[in-house]
Amino acid sequence: QVQLVESGGGLVQAGESLRLSCAASGRLLSGYSMAWFRQAPGKEREFVATIGYIPRTYYADSVKGRFTLSRDNVNKVSLQMNSPKPEDTAVYYCAASRQIGSEASQYDYWGQGTQVTVSS
Repeated sequence: QVQLVESGGGLVQAGESLRLSCAASGRLLSGYSMAWFRQAPGKEREFVATIGYIPRTYYADSVKGRFTLSRDNVNKVSLQMNSPKPEDTAVYYCAASRQIGSEASQYDYWGQGTQVTVSS
């Protein structure tokens, strides 16, 4: 079955760029959307961005204009993080859903997460 694996996290200085990737080891059902969520210490998991099977993207207001989500193929997406800020520090999770949306509860598959730390 489908397993999602994130990669590319690490430590960056504010203003540097970072690229996260999410790859599915198995075949996703046609029509699945993929998304990124993040969770910082003491905060609830929050929506970052999502891309539909047809590559239409939606972003949280907090990252709009700075992050770019793209679909490399049906089983892989990348999140380009430009101009990151310390407030972007969090564990970033990749997820897949039958329906595009911003609610974590609707997603069927989740990766283990990758840590992103942005220093000032």
